[in-house]
Amino acid sequence: MAKKKLSTVKLDWKEVYYTNCPLISASNVDQELGWTKEEYKKLGVNYFYLRAKAENDWYPHYIHNLDNMIRFGGLFPPIHVHADIRRTRLLGVTHAPKEGGVMMVRSRDDIYRMVDLKGKKIGLSKSLNTIKTDWWRIQEEQGIELMLRLNGMTRDDVQIVEFPYPDDWYDNPEMMGPLMENPSELWLRRDHKHDLAFRPLETALEKGVIDAMYMQTGPLSQLSEETGKFKSIEDLARYPDWTLQVANIPAAITCSDVMAEKHPELVVAFMKGMIKVGRWANEHKRAAAAILDKQTFYRDVAATYEGIKPIDLVPNLSPKNLVSVEIGKDFMLSHRYIKNDFDVQKWAAPEFIEQAAKELLEAQWKKTTTSKLPKATELLASSRRVG
Repeated sequence: MAKKKLSTVKLDWKEVYYTNCPLISASNVDQELGWTKEEYKKLGVNYFYLRAKAENDWYPHYIHNLDNMIRFGGLFPPIHVHADIRRTRLLGVTHAPKEGGVMMVRSRDDIYRMVDLKGKKIGLSKSLNTIKTDWWRIQEEQGIELMLRLNGMTRDDVQIVEFPYPDDWYDNPEMMGPLMENPSELWLRRDHKHDLAFRPLETALEKGVIDAMYMQTGPLSQLSEETGKFKSIEDLARYPDWTLQVANIPAAITCSDVMAEKHPELVVAFMKGMIKVGRWANEHKRAAAAILDKQTFYRDVAATYEGIKPIDLVPNLSPKNLVSVEIGKDFMLSHRYIKNDFDVQKWAAPEFIEQAAKELLEAQWKKTTTSKLPKATELLASSRRVG
């Protein structure tokens, strides 16, 4: 698989591509609003979804082999990229503070606590794709170990059963077309809230091949429980310890080092869009929930609204969230999902979100001030900046 020929568009800095995961982010709201595209139009740059061009397969989303692309998605792939593949910049994160994951069993089994799983089988998926990191397995293994430890157990107390699968769809013609201008179009072709591709061990649990499975987030467990076949016996979200909530999150925004160094204005334009959309989503969470329900795994719009209530959709690089990133990176390193270590604080590039916020503030100041004057003053008409 390492010899597989990957496919991307020819590099053109008059184009910027974006890709995102089906999770809570300003990008998944903006794909319906189009405010980031407006920022790029001001620069004379076209802004495309990754799969808007036939030349791009799905691999850039996982290994960032497209210089003029910005990714907003799960944490583990960009950690793998920066550690072992190529240098990137961490531009911002959005954290879901109560989505550490759950342990699920069959609803009618005589199992009510983690200690009831002693000697029983817990599933663990295993991707055979060596090009990208096995992000699904990482969060399963991390969640399983945390839940065992919280209940005075270790891996020796249970049987871990591996489920290898090809995981080779990233250049499959059936998954490549038709072209998509918007990420939501992907979900128009599949019922993602009932698609077991996103709950890979559920069938094995239902058939009794295993006795328990880790489920990535509360939203996904909602869908499983709605079938009446499953229940959750442990939930990392119920603990006050915020360091437990690192199941492929915080969602991270990354760009290539090439874009950051050669075309910082393109990075700033993206962050301006994310700040504007994030602020709007924070103020209008019911409307944002209706948009996010099209791509995410909450049960419905009402459940999405409840889920995003505690989430700040304006990306940031807060000290607390950077520690969450470090926790995810350290787990990947300790369990050999990455070969090389790196300093998360040095990976973070706050200058781009700072510049974006400054430009937005200046634009708002100028707009508000000029609306109260008969004509622009020398200060407002000049190119001098405030602050």
